[in-house]
This record gives sequence, C-alpha cells and structure tokens, in this order.
Amino acid sequence: MGEVDALPYIDQGYDSTGVREAAVAMVEEECRRYRPTKNYLEALPPLDNSSFETPAMAHEFERLQNRLPMETLSMKRYELPPPPPGKLSELNAWNDSISNSMAQLEHQSVRTINLELMLEYGCESWKAYLDILTYMQARSQARLQELQKEIQEVNWNRKSKQMQAGEKLRALEAQWVMLVSKNYEIEQVCAKLEEKIMAQKELMDKADD
Repeated sequence: MGEVDALPYIDQGYDSTGVREAAVAMVEEECRRYRPTKNYLEALPPLDNSSFETPAMAHEFERLQNRLPMETLSMKRYELPPPPPGKLSELNAWNDSISNSMAQLEHQSVRTINLELMLEYGCESWKAYLDILTYMQARSQARLQELQKEIQEVNWNRKSKQMQAGEKLRALEAQWVMLVSKNYEIEQVCAKLEEKIMAQKELMDKADD
C-alpha cells in the first residue's frame, strides 16, 4: 500500500468525468490481486463458544443439529390426576393427589396475586422503566453530539492544515516555475554565446589561413 499523499481540500479534478470510475476500477483490481499470506488471528486463542452456552442452549443446539422437532409445552404441572386405577383404595395415593391439588391451587393463587400487583403497580413500574430508557437515550444523544463535534474539529483542523500546505505548495510551485524559466533563459543565452564563440573561432581560423 502506498503512502496517502492526497490533499482533498485543495486538490482539483475529483469531480471530473471518469475519475471516480477509474478509482473504483483500481481498487477492484487491487482486491483481485491481493492475496493475504498471514493469518492475523494466529496470535489469539481459539474462540470458545461453549463458555457462553447454558445447558438449555446446548440441548437446543444439539436438537437443531440432529434436526429433531421442538418439544411441545408440557402441561403436566397443571393436571390434577387421580390415583392410578390400582391404588384407588390406598390412602397414601389419595393424600398425594390432594397434596398435588393443593400445590396447584397455591400456584394459581400466587399467579392471581401477581396479576393483581401488576394491575396496581404495573403502570408505575413501566413509567419508571421508560424514564430509564429516556435517560439512556439522552446520554447516548449527548455522547453522539460530542463525537460529532470531535469529528468536526478533526475535519476543520485537517482542512486548515491542508489549506496552509496548499499555500506553501502553490508558492513553491510558482518559485519552481520561475526558476525553470530562468534556467531556460540562461540556457538560451548560453547557447547564443556558444554560437558567437564558435563563429568567432571560425573567423579567426579563416584569418590565420
């Protein structure tokens, strides 16, 4: 890759017809010819995706890999089965069924309480959450404005330096043109002097003869 020596704030001709197409063609040609020979990640340890996997995720990934259907939602916890047919006369079996029924009843009672709490405090909780989101948005917006200001300052500094460099380049170019012109004039004078000297020598040689 060559050094970047362009001065876009003072260079001319970028908007000329065909310039953009030529630049894109050069980039595409370089991309076709470039073949990376070094693995830039060889210094890093191999990526371990399993460190982020939970048992449930690992089980799901295995199911997807084996192309197995997704398990349906189990409703067993909501069932109230009676004792098995062979244990209808056993007291312990009926006690187990009653305990399961009471557990299910308590679970539904807790769900009802949670719904009541949500109806009473859900709006305020949601408002508090929205306030947090608004605060985060304001912080992000402020940070974005800071970054945009920094970018603008960088662009202004770059433009200022390039304009100063452009003035120096133009002065040096004018000086170069002047020196080249003077050199040309001197060369012309020297050439004429050489012609005169040669002519004088020829006259002197003829006079001697």
